[in-house]
Amino acid sequence: MEEILPNQFLKWLEEHKDEVQGTVIDVREDYEWDYYHLEGTEWMPMQTIPARMDELPKEEPLYVICAHGIRSASVCDYLIRAGFTNSINVIGGMAAVSALKGFQYD
Repeated sequence: MEEILPNQFLKWLEEHKDEVQGTVIDVREDYEWDYYHLEGTEWMPMQTIPARMDELPKEEPLYVICAHGIRSASVCDYLIRAGFTNSINVIGGMAAVSALKGFQYD
């Protein structure tokens, strides 16, 4: 599984801010999403992935983020087995990304 460091992810996010929708999915639960999320990301809770895979792009990189990188790694593994070979896990998840943005996630 491919992974990206939080600082590299934020750099990519800034460089592609107009193209983020549909290529970054946040697999956290609703209360986590409501607490803090990144603008332009798509909210798709982990348990909804099997039913919503047809909404995801297979041909382009798909960045997956959760709270700490554990659920997103599982989702990436699932997606890769389903043919989404460009699935990329954000290491450390939202906790690591938000810390770099100066926000205390948890």
